[in-house]
Amino acid sequence: MTDPADGAAITAGLFHVAVKTNDLAATNAFYTRIIGLRPVARPDFGYPGAWLAEPLPGGAAILHVYAGGPALGPEGRTPVGTGAIDHISLSCHGYHAFIARFRAAGLDWREFLVPGTSLWQLFVHDPSGVQLELTFDGTAEQGPPPDPSAHRRYVAGASFHDPATYPNLA
Repeated sequence: MTDPADGAAITAGLFHVAVKTNDLAATNAFYTRIIGLRPVARPDFGYPGAWLAEPLPGGAAILHVYAGGPALGPEGRTPVGTGAIDHISLSCHGYHAFIARFRAAGLDWREFLVPGTSLWQLFVHDPSGVQLELTFDGTAEQGPPPDPSAHRRYVAGASFHDPATYPNLA
């Protein structure tokens, strides 16, 4: 790492991710009720949105959600999916509790055990089709490891999001 005092440019970490949505209420419900982020104060940008933060003391606003205005594409709707970004990864605890939340909300998900590591992963999509990877330290988790069966196993690059069957979370 370079000392910033010498005038060199450095990157110190990810500040936030911004997600566009056609359904602000459902997106807020997904990220607060299912993922566990908490709302924090957001400046008035002149269009609807939310800032969501880690549920820890002093947790930074890591997700910015916006709707309407600048979120709309040329067709007057927000594009769906992650485009060139495949997924957003969050460090998490409570692997099986997240699965219980997904089941209760009627969400589809995929599971993965990173080869040669103790990392367990869950993949799920938000209401806008943005794929999330929830990553866990398997040595700190209770219960069985990720399900490697064909209907649950995550396959990189293979989307399993179906907007027509996505639950209404709002």
